Amino acid sequence: MSAPTNGNGRLEGAVVAVAGAAGPAGRAALLRLAEAGATVVAADADAARLAEAVDAARYAHGGATVTGDTVDLLDLDATRAWADRTEKEFGRIDGLVHLVGGWRGSATFAETDLADWELLEKLLIRTVQHTSLAFEAPLCRSGNGRYLLVSAAGASKPTAGNAAYSASKAAAEAWTLALGDSFRKAGGDAAPPAAAAVLVVKALVHDAMRAERPNAKFAGFTDVKDLAQAIVDVWEKPAQDVNGTRLWLTPQP
Repeated sequence: MSAPTNGNGRLEGAVVAVAGAAGPAGRAALLRLAEAGATVVAADADAARLAEAVDAARYAHGGATVTGDTVDLLDLDATRAWADRTEKEFGRIDGLVHLVGGWRGSATFAETDLADWELLEKLLIRTVQHTSLAFEAPLCRSGNGRYLLVSAAGASKPTAGNAAYSASKAAAEAWTLALGDSFRKAGGDAAPPAAAAVLVVKALVHDAMRAERPNAKFAGFTDVKDLAQAIVDVWEKPAQDVNGTRLWLTPQP
C-alpha cells in the first residue's frame, strides 16, 4: 500500500519518523513535513528540546499530527521499540529521516583526537545502523517508503582536520546505500518497495547562525528550510529513481 501523495509534493496520509528532531534541521523538517500533510513522529534524546520542536510544528500547522518520543538511538532495542510502537499506533511508516548530527575536528591531522572518533562513531554511524535495522521492514511494508540520511560533502573529499568526521559520514553513507541494495533485492524484478538515499550538503545554516554572524557569507551552505523541502521532494520521485543515490544539495567536490 503506497503512501497517498499528490503532485504538489504533499504527503497527505503518510507517516514519517524523524530521528534527531530537536536541532535546527529537525525543527525545519518537522515544520515542512507537517505542512505537507504528513503525520510526523519525532524522536530525540533531549526531551525538553524535542518538546519545543514538536510544539512549534503543531502551532505552525494547526491540525497537524506531530508527536514526540524521547528515544535513545544508541540502544537498538529501544530503537526497534520506537519503530514497532509507531507502526502499531499509526498503521504504517512511510519514512525515516535521519538528522542525528555532531561534529568534532582538529587543526591538523596529527592533532586528531581519537576520542572524537569514539563520539562520532556513536552519533553518526551507530544511530544509522540502529534506525535502518529497526525501520527496514516497516518501510518495505509501506510500499513507498524512504530512508533519508543527511551527509556531508567531506565524506567524499575529506580534509586533514576532519578525518574522524569525514570517515564517520562516509561509513554512514555506505551503510545507507547497503540498505538501498536490500530494498532493491526485495523488489526482485519489479521496483523496490522503498528507497534509501543520501542528501549531501557542505554544511547547514539557519537563521540564528546568520543573526550571530551577519557578515558571514556561508558560501555553499544549505539552509535548513531548503533541506526540509528537499526531504519532502524525495517522495515525488519513484522509488527506483531515488534508491541507492546521493542527492547533492551543494556542488560536488
